Order: sequence, then C-alpha cells, then structure tokens
Amino acid sequence: MYQQMIFVNLAVSDVDASKKFFTELGYTINPQFTTDDCACVVISDTIIAMLLGTARYRDFTTKEIADSTKTSEVLLCLSAESRAEVDAVVDKAVAAGGTAGRTQDYGTMYGRSFDDLDGHTWEIMWMDPAQVEG
Repeated sequence: MYQQMIFVNLAVSDVDASKKFFTELGYTINPQFTTDDCACVVISDTIIAMLLGTARYRDFTTKEIADSTKTSEVLLCLSAESRAEVDAVVDKAVAAGGTAGRTQDYGTMYGRSFDDLDGHTWEIMWMDPAQVEG
C-alpha cells in the first residue's frame, strides 16, 4: 500500500553542522540525496528533513527566507513512544548544541521542545495510547 511521505525543507546556515546535530539525535543521513549544499535527514520511513544551505533554499522560493532565530516560521512536531523518549530526544538535542524550549505536561499528553542550530522549533510529543484510541 502507498504511504504518503513528507519532505520538510528547512534553510540552514551550515549544512555540515546541521548533519552532525541531527545524527547526534539518532537520525541518519541518506547520502543518495545529500550534497555539499543540502542534507537528507531520515527521521522515519515517511518523514524526511531536507536541510538546505541558504543559497540552495533560495532556488525553491522567491519569498524572503525567515530568520528562524527571530521569527517562528513553523512548529515541527514529532511523536514519541513514551515520556522517557520525549526527554531522551530533547536532552540529546540540547547536548548537541540545541536550545531547550517549553515543557507541556497534561497528564495524558507530554511534550518538550527544542530549537535546532538554526532556531527551527521541534516539538517531541507523547500521547497516552489509551486516550488516543478511544
């Protein structure tokens, strides 16, 4: 069966530093779609982050590129299997040079966020499966 994929394209100031950052979080780089000016970060079988150097990103848009350290352009949210996984991912991000963001704890839903090296905000969220299912 066909599974739709999402390719999140983000402008980054240093492709190599961004590759290092995301591999330290446990994600892999697909070398087939990685060049000097972009990195293909495999988050899951259906989620790919394309980290594009600013000049390469300009090839895809005529709009001004947001300075994500000052402006919120998008909130990226990834699910986690447990509260412990939420903490582990965010802790790895901070150890790799990211900045810790908000923690949200609603009992049946728990999440934390971090900003990556370029200020893109990533949320990691766990939801109680019993609540999600019904």
